Amino acid sequence: MGQIALEGLEFFAFHGYYDEEQKIGNKYGIDLHLKTDLHAAGASDKLAETVNYEVLYRVTLEEMQRPARLLEHLAHRILDRVMQEFPQVRRAQVSVSKFNPPLGGICHRARVTLVRKRGQGQQQ
Repeated sequence: MGQIALEGLEFFAFHGYYDEEQKIGNKYGIDLHLKTDLHAAGASDKLAETVNYEVLYRVTLEEMQRPARLLEHLAHRILDRVMQEFPQVRRAQVSVSKFNPPLGGICHRARVTLVRKRGQGQQQ
């Protein structure tokens, strides 16, 4: 097994519990950590044997473009797509951060993290 990570992805998107947040938008951060077998790709040097980072980014971007009220829902959707697009992934973790959330005080970011193992919490 091995781990593939995309960290520090940044998007401007229109998520939020309040209607105003969905109108004005905000900056969001995504960190993805995937556990998968990397031995075949390591031996063959072939992209088809591993998770394509470009496809992983595109999947995340597509979900970021669809508004959500809750960070938890957004993270859940990203995990669904990752597990669907990459059957070789055994475990996935996604952290979704919202920068400067509207809390009435200073807060750099709010973050939720969800983890999914293959066969858990999804339809096969």
